Amino acid sequence: MAGRRILSLWFPRLAAERVLRRRQDIDAPPLAVVGDRGGAQVLVSLSPGAEAAGLVPGQALRDATAICPALLTVAEDPLAEARFLTGLRRWAGRFSPWVAEEPPAGLMIDLTGTAHLFGGEEAVLAQVAGDCADLGLTVRAGIADTPGAAWGLARYSRAGLAPLRSGDMIDQEARATRSRAARRRGWERGGSPPRPVTARGAEAAVIAPPGGLREALADLPLAALRLEGATVERLMRLGLKRVADLMELPRAALARRFGADTLRRLDQAMGMEPEPITPARPPLHFAVRLTLPDPIGLRSDIEAALDRLLPPLCERLRERGRGARRVAVQAFRADGGVSVIEVGLARAADTPDRIRPLLHLKLDQIDPGFGIDCLRVEALATEAMVQVQHRGQMEVTAAAMARAADRAHALDDLVGRLGARLGHEAVTRLAPSDSHVPAKAAQVLMAAWSQAHDGPWPASPTPRPLIIFRPEPVDAPETPEPPARFRWRRRDFTLRMAAGPERLMPEWWLEDPDWRGGARDYWRVEVEGGEKLWLFYGRGGAVTDGWYCEGLFP
Repeated sequence: MAGRRILSLWFPRLAAERVLRRRQDIDAPPLAVVGDRGGAQVLVSLSPGAEAAGLVPGQALRDATAICPALLTVAEDPLAEARFLTGLRRWAGRFSPWVAEEPPAGLMIDLTGTAHLFGGEEAVLAQVAGDCADLGLTVRAGIADTPGAAWGLARYSRAGLAPLRSGDMIDQEARATRSRAARRRGWERGGSPPRPVTARGAEAAVIAPPGGLREALADLPLAALRLEGATVERLMRLGLKRVADLMELPRAALARRFGADTLRRLDQAMGMEPEPITPARPPLHFAVRLTLPDPIGLRSDIEAALDRLLPPLCERLRERGRGARRVAVQAFRADGGVSVIEVGLARAADTPDRIRPLLHLKLDQIDPGFGIDCLRVEALATEAMVQVQHRGQMEVTAAAMARAADRAHALDDLVGRLGARLGHEAVTRLAPSDSHVPAKAAQVLMAAWSQAHDGPWPASPTPRPLIIFRPEPVDAPETPEPPARFRWRRRDFTLRMAAGPERLMPEWWLEDPDWRGGARDYWRVEVEGGEKLWLFYGRGGAVTDGWYCEGLFP
C-alpha cells in the first residue's frame, strides 16, 4: 500500500442541488427532495436554505412543513440522480483515469502518480472545490492512503463536528477510564495530524499525511469505518465511540462479538487488507453516420444510404461480440429537423441482412422535408452474441446443422417483422407450464423476449380439447353420471357417447377464482350432431355440485 493516495469526494446535497441547477433560480425558497422510506415521506436531500431553516435529512415531511411553511418539495428521482453522478464521474476523469462511483452521492479517485500534474494534493483539492463551486455543488473531500480512510475523512472530519452521544458516555465512566481515553488521540503521541484545507465551494477537505492512517482515523466516529448502523449502535452502547477505541480491542474478541465484517472494515481503512478501486467501464456505443454532399428525399436514395451504413455498423458489432436488439435511424433534414425511426429485433443480430428488412418496413415514416443531408444509424440496445460451433466431421451433418440454424433465424426474423408491424407486445407464443390444471398447462409469453420450447409438448394422461374457456354452467341433473339430456348456451343436447371420468384436484396452495372448489370429474362427451364437448362435474367445495362445460374438441 506504500505510495498509494486516494481521493474521496462526497456531495452531501447532490439531489437538491441537481434540482436547483435546473431551476436556475438564485432566490429560490428552501428546497427539499422527498423520498419514501419505510412507507413514510421523509427529507432525503436539502438545499443550504432548507438546512439554515433548521431542517435535517431523514426528518418527516409533516414535521418539516410545520417548521418551514415555505418549503418547496420535489420527489426523489434515483435514475436522474444516478445519471448526474455518472456525469460527475466523467468530470472527475480529468484528475485520474481510475474513478469509481459510490452511490448515491460519492466518487472515489485514485490519485497515485497524478497529483503532481496539478501542483500537489492541495492544488487538486483547490481545483475540485473551484469546479464544484462553478457547478453549484457542495463537496467534501478527503485524501488518505486507503479508500476506507479517505471515505471516512470526507464524511466525518468536518471542523466543528458535534460529538456523538449515547446512553453510555465517556464522561459518565470512572476517572481511570476517562484518563485512559484522553490519551488515545494519535497526534498527541508525536504523529502528524491531518491537514484541513479550506477552498472555495468545499465544506471540508482533509489530507491525511502518508503513513498517518492511525492518527487520521483515531478521533473519527465509528460510522467512518462504513459499518452497519446496528453494529455502530451496539458498539456505542458499550462506550466505544471512536475508531481508536476499536484499535485497542483484541482482534479475536472483536470479530467474535461484532462479526468479521467489523474487523474487515477496520483492516481496509488501516491498509492491512487491500481494497481496489474499479473504474466504471465506458458504455458500449455503436453508431455510424453518413454525411451527404446534396440533400436526398427519395426512398431509393435512403435505402442506398442504409446499404452503406449497415455493413460497418455490423462489423463493429462483430468485433466486440455483440448483436443489435434495437436499432434507430436518424435522418437530419436541411431545415434543421430530425426524423427518427426505431425497430426491435426478436433476437440479437450482427448481419445487415437481418436488420435491413425491418428498417425498410418503417422508411415511410421518415419525413424528408426539403431534403436529408445526414443519416445516422445507432444500435440502441445490444446483447452478447453466442458463437455456435458446429461439431462433427461429415459435411452432411454440418450442412444439416446450418440449415437448422437458418430455420431458427427465419423464425426470429418473422417475429421481428411482425413486431415492427404490430408491436412486440402483440406477438406471443405458448410454452408448457408446470401445472396439472388443464387451463394452466400452457403460459403465454412475448415471442421477442422468450425462447421457443425445445422438444415435444408434455403429454397429458387423456386428450385435451383444442379450445379451453372459463367453466360455463350446464343445465343438467345434479348427478355424477353424464346426463342423457342437458342444456348449454341456450341449446338442448342429447348425449350420444361419453368417456371418462378423469378426476382432477385443485391447487390448494394457489388462489384460483376459476376453480369452483372441490374435485372435478372430467368427461369427453359427444352429442347428436357430432359436437364434442368437455364437461366436468364439480364435487362439493365452495359451491353446490353441478355440471359445467370448459372446452370444445375438434
